[in-house]
Amino acid sequence: MSKNYPSITTPPPGPKARRIIERDAAYASPSYIKEYPLVVERGEGAMIEDVDGNRYLDFMAGIAVASTGHSHPKVVAAIEAAAKKFLHICSTDFYYEGFARVCERLAKLAPGPEPKKVFLTNSGTEATEGAIKLARSHTKRQNIIAFNGGFHGRTMGAISLGASKVRYRAGFGPLLPGIYHLPYADPYRCPLGHKANECRDSLGCSLEAAEALFRERVDPHEVAAVFMEPVLGEGGYVFPPRAFLQYWRDFCDRYGAVLVFDEVQSGMGRTGFMFASQLFDVTPDVTLLAKGLASGMPLGAIIAKESVMTWKRGTHGSTFGGNPVCCAAAEATIDLIEGSLMHNAARVGKVLIEGARELQRKHDVIGDVRGAGLMIGIEFVEDRQTKEPKHLIVTHIERHAFERGLLLLGCGQSTIRIAPPLIIDEEDARTGLRILDEVLTELRVVA
Repeated sequence: MSKNYPSITTPPPGPKARRIIERDAAYASPSYIKEYPLVVERGEGAMIEDVDGNRYLDFMAGIAVASTGHSHPKVVAAIEAAAKKFLHICSTDFYYEGFARVCERLAKLAPGPEPKKVFLTNSGTEATEGAIKLARSHTKRQNIIAFNGGFHGRTMGAISLGASKVRYRAGFGPLLPGIYHLPYADPYRCPLGHKANECRDSLGCSLEAAEALFRERVDPHEVAAVFMEPVLGEGGYVFPPRAFLQYWRDFCDRYGAVLVFDEVQSGMGRTGFMFASQLFDVTPDVTLLAKGLASGMPLGAIIAKESVMTWKRGTHGSTFGGNPVCCAAAEATIDLIEGSLMHNAARVGKVLIEGARELQRKHDVIGDVRGAGLMIGIEFVEDRQTKEPKHLIVTHIERHAFERGLLLLGCGQSTIRIAPPLIIDEEDARTGLRILDEVLTELRVVA
């Protein structure tokens, strides 16, 4: 049976949507981005319906959050059952079984043989803030290594670590001291900006910059932690060479620093593995989760080796982190991802990657296709030889796809991210690829 989406009956934004957008503009903070005029009424699986009755195929899942699809019945049932019992009792001060179960499951899921401890948060950025405190407390050191292109949230510690877009940092200084940024190894282009014919080895360039930092500015024995995304999210869906992650694992082992993997976007089955670290077979000391952990309910986590989570009683806490309703959603989410969705992500992801590479052969504007599972980046360039990013095209692709009923979101300088709910099937994948092909064909004709 044919699906009832995508279906555009009223050119968006329709009349109801426009009224809501006007109200939002009048009263909401101007800091919100609002990528395009999508006004959501409801969601089901991989479908989003707007207030004017248009239905969309969702290839961005609320920025990789709706991991089990929109309003999965098992997640909704778990939320309803928990809400009927009690909505809140502060997990910092009291106990409840759902909290303990989620901590246990995450501790046992995390890679590596060493026992783990878990701290539950409200969000990914809160997990980042907690991990900064944990690393400095554990090592009794201050300095932290982070990476160009990285995104870790928008609170003060998180933007101090981040280096994906200057607008996240501009005007908010002074930021946290003791943070040093290094190039992230990008197999597609030189992290130091060398031209394509001048860069002999992008991995080598990134590591040369690290060696220079430790030779000239920072004693490695004074580094508390290395914070990195094993796959860059906001920075462009960049998958580094395994040797890059292994270099930093070895560095932390050698100098007693804490290796922190921010898996807020890459974790929870998105790459076809529960954690992206498993894709590379490199185990961190601390893993940060949020986004897809509870299928849209606000929950994040710091999962640390027991030997690293050494902060003292009362030194960190949260009023709402590990809320009982959110914990119930997380348990249902973990069940679904472990049960079949992680494997579905790997299977359908192959279809999407192969299809995107077919589009690459057809459209010269596509410079690179990269990904694993349902974490796929399609990068657009002015010229394939120079690899110069085609900066404005992503906005046009987003808007034209939206008008055809496909929800996309950009990242990096000129990349479209493909991050749909983990439940999508091959029909959804081929529909999305067909619409993207139509959009690129139209933009080429217009240009």
